Amino acid sequence: MTSALVKKETGLLPLAGSLKQIVRSFRPDIVHDNGIWLPHNHSLAKLAAHYNVPRMVSIRGMLEPWAMAHKRVKKRLAWFVYQKRDLNRAAALHATADSEAGAIANLGLLPKVVVLPNGVDIPTAAASHARAPDQPRTALFLSRIHPQKGLDRLIDAWNAARPRGWRLRIAGPGAPGYCDEVSQRIARAGLERQVSLAGPLYGAAKTHAFISADAFLLPSYSESFGIVVAEALAHGVPVLTTTATPWQALESEHCGWWVPPTSEAIARGLAEVIAASDETRKAMGLRGRALVKRQFAWPAIAKNMRASYESIVEQSRVMGKA
Repeated sequence: MTSALVKKETGLLPLAGSLKQIVRSFRPDIVHDNGIWLPHNHSLAKLAAHYNVPRMVSIRGMLEPWAMAHKRVKKRLAWFVYQKRDLNRAAALHATADSEAGAIANLGLLPKVVVLPNGVDIPTAAASHARAPDQPRTALFLSRIHPQKGLDRLIDAWNAARPRGWRLRIAGPGAPGYCDEVSQRIARAGLERQVSLAGPLYGAAKTHAFISADAFLLPSYSESFGIVVAEALAHGVPVLTTTATPWQALESEHCGWWVPPTSEAIARGLAEVIAASDETRKAMGLRGRALVKRQFAWPAIAKNMRASYESIVEQSRVMGKA
């Protein structure tokens, strides 16, 4: 995670070198910190307090129940030693969805919570979904290879469905040990001919993966936003994800499937993905692309973020004069 210092005259300055030197010399109007738990975040919290600079913290899903339960003992210790205090000293906390704001509120933290979604680039090309009848269809998972992402349930669901004429492509970076676990799970299910691990994809390779996909799958245990869902929709690909993500718009906008986070529900959703015609999936993808253009294009997101910065800075100045 990176952080930034913001000053009206010069805009954003990425952090580099000594934090103390940068804060002292740059004299930012506001500090925007991304993420929590790390020594970097703790140091920045102390510096912002020392120099009386308002600080906004993007939580990035790190206070979601699943995330808090992961490595629970270490996090509980850090919470009581420094993390709760650091967050309470912030001027504002940034959530990317109402569900994440609710998880933050449940912890009784003092700062106001600003809800602003992530922005995505809108690609010029959308997935074509033009396939010959005998050509395999592709379901794509593209995210971190991490226990949070629910790949165990996805592989179990795929094993239960074993859809003819379909293949599952799993792409993304991950720790070698867990990638080995996923590979072994695929092998134990006898799915090596249907399911492949593509490794990390970036740039043109990532774009090609999206526009070559017939459906996108993200069976996560927990997501504060799920930026890859927005990216898939932006490419015109319908999405299946779980109700542990804030993507109920998939149902209301008829651009995907929003299912309970269980292997059985994912298998049922997968069956609906497979049963849909190419034309139906294409129409769903185009509705999803229109949704992303309306709600998650960068110009509107940047405008709202700037307004939040200005509000926080003004509030800080008023409180400083009180």
